[in-house]
Amino acid sequence: MTEITNPGEKKMALVSGRAHPELAEQIAAELGNEVLPSSAYTFANGETYVRFNESVRGKDAFVIQSHPAPINDAIMEQLIMVDSLKRASARSITVVSPFYPYARQDKKHKGREPISARLIADLYKTAGAHRLMSVDLHTAQIQGFFDGPVDHLMAIPLLAEYVASKVDTSNVTVVSPDTGRVRVAEQWAELLDGAPLAFVHKTRDVNVPNQAVSKTVVGDIEGRTCVLIDDMIDTGGTIAGAVRVLKEHGAKDVIIAATHAVFSDPAAERLANCGASEVVVTNTLPLKPEQMFDNLTVLSIAPLLARAIKEVFDEGSVTSLFDGRAN
Repeated sequence: MTEITNPGEKKMALVSGRAHPELAEQIAAELGNEVLPSSAYTFANGETYVRFNESVRGKDAFVIQSHPAPINDAIMEQLIMVDSLKRASARSITVVSPFYPYARQDKKHKGREPISARLIADLYKTAGAHRLMSVDLHTAQIQGFFDGPVDHLMAIPLLAEYVASKVDTSNVTVVSPDTGRVRVAEQWAELLDGAPLAFVHKTRDVNVPNQAVSKTVVGDIEGRTCVLIDDMIDTGGTIAGAVRVLKEHGAKDVIIAATHAVFSDPAAERLANCGASEVVVTNTLPLKPEQMFDNLTVLSIAPLLARAIKEVFDEGSVTSLFDGRAN
């Protein structure tokens, strides 16, 4: 196996779960490395078994795992991989979770609710992880849940660069799907030559999951190309409703841009028929053939993750990838 080394004779071990091996291979290719061979399978009763086929003693290990449905299986497999690395005397263990699981359960909305995003961080730490790396966390406060370094990577520059190549930025308005994403929309606007902002006012019932109603638009969008941004798209109902509202208020065109394509059914159908000219996402999560549609564009997040892994391995600065901006 080809290994990355430096003058201090440090060695890297890239390991991957079974949820999204294509992303792990892309990251390894960017690094000029290989994914460590392993044996992994599921017993008849659903238990997971993982064993690495080469020594990891003294190596800096990076445990790459995406978390599509069934999400709990992917989480458990990643925790078992971390435990295996710890017991095999890895020098350090960095959990690479491009899509942080349970990120939407980051606070209590009602009494007697869990804060599951914090529980996930505790599980990673208990299993033996020293560091956590993720992309576009649902809320920045999740960084504080893990007792150790957290590298919060941003896909916005990647997405914005692609969108800028497709549109006339002088006629673009960046649209947040709700007031909670306005700060992210400001970052988008900065990358799109100072584009103006708007947001969609919506209501949500905390007792009904995956459902919100888009009602009106705050901001001038008439005759303009709207870039509707979000961190994730799950069932697609909210974002499709926002496209409808934008069109009703005179938007010339709508492009949807989001980092995490969760795409729970019937998201693909909704997005394909919502009226947006293009839906742009990254491959933090794997997509099945039935989740694909004609106006979908998938950008690879592998180069960003590879650069961050290299900075961590070389004991450099991950923040330098974003011009020193804390995320």
